[in-house]
Amino acid sequence: MKSKRNKTLDIGLEEGEEYLRRCVTLSASANTERIRDRTILGDCFEVMPLLPRGFARLVIADPPYNQRMDFGGGVFKKLGEAEYEDYTESWASLLRPLVTRDASVYVCCDWRCSAAIERVLRRHFIVRSRITWQREKGRGAAKNWKNSMEDIWFATVSDNYTFNLDAVKQRRRVIAPYREAGRPKDWQETERGRFRDTCPSNFWDDITVPYWSMAENTAHPTQKPEKLLAKLILASSNVGDTVFDPFSGSGSTLVTAKKLGRHYAGIELNAQFALWGEKRLEAAESDKTIQGFSDGVFWERNSGR
Repeated sequence: MKSKRNKTLDIGLEEGEEYLRRCVTLSASANTERIRDRTILGDCFEVMPLLPRGFARLVIADPPYNQRMDFGGGVFKKLGEAEYEDYTESWASLLRPLVTRDASVYVCCDWRCSAAIERVLRRHFIVRSRITWQREKGRGAAKNWKNSMEDIWFATVSDNYTFNLDAVKQRRRVIAPYREAGRPKDWQETERGRFRDTCPSNFWDDITVPYWSMAENTAHPTQKPEKLLAKLILASSNVGDTVFDPFSGSGSTLVTAKKLGRHYAGIELNAQFALWGEKRLEAAESDKTIQGFSDGVFWERNSGR
């Protein structure tokens, strides 16, 4: 029996058959209307050649990292560095025709495969930055440093791209407030305390990985937090744009895009993961909340929001 506080989504295939029917499968080329706001069930290497050219304004890709991982029975095995780079090239080359000329691309990775991801992205896009975020989850190591960081490479198609700075400022608590002529300088007094809205850096230490008491949590082994994805979506797209995720897993990118008023399309090979995504998409119709993001700002962790 689950604890009453355990909100982990664990609906099975038989129980959730109605949600799985909402996914689409493609056997021939599809237009934008066919895939808009849908989860596409299938292998991204087979599906991407069937998608319309230039339909996505923003891509958030979370491919398998170069380590052994069981994705619901489909095991990704660790490859040699050159092999993993070839694997990355194979999906990145399929992705390139699907984005607009002013599109942005984010690719998640860890330290083991970060270099290979960056090399491939430079062949197809303009690499802008590497975001590193603190995940604070995972096992310690007896003879090594605990790995609590992951990377996200940020790239664009051209020099003409969207970056909404004001939409992703972080609200930080002011410890030593400075006043000028008796008035707050660059900070504000609120009922919750003194805060300053600061420009975001490429190191994020305010992300909480989903766990069992959070409604967004599923049993997907590499699920990304909605707060993390919200930063990428708000910064690099506008309301009404289409966000594409070729490795959509349990639907976190799609759900967050929907909550933020964007269109979305995702590809997922595993039916159970796709089902969870559809269940979460249904919930997003009435619940638009994103943990750590409210009142139009990203709140510093443990600051009351």
